[in-house]
Amino acid sequence: MTICDLSDKHCVPCEGGVAPLADDELRKMMADLHEGWTLDPNGEKITRRMEFKGFAKAMLHANLAAFIGDQEGHHPDIAFGWGYCDVTFSTHAIGGLSENDFICAAKFDRMVNKG
Repeated sequence: MTICDLSDKHCVPCEGGVAPLADDELRKMMADLHEGWTLDPNGEKITRRMEFKGFAKAMLHANLAAFIGDQEGHHPDIAFGWGYCDVTFSTHAIGGLSENDFICAAKFDRMVNKG
């Protein structure tokens, strides 16, 4: 995994009207993220599942994803409970993935992998 310059970028508001990223762009950007991210079969969302022993770390990671999403104005879907946290990014306005999703995922990776 490499932490790429995506984590240094900022999201651009998306109101729709643009095409989702093409398959070749998705593969290239996926390679720049932590290997824990998965691309759904339709190429519409990326998800990273993290597993922990307990609840506190799951909640911490959920809060971190929420904070990053709020700072960037691009909010993830988050599911967490005892022992897990799932963070999913998608650009709902275009029905697929945009660079914003990968920017937020890279920022999340940078924060999670600091320690």
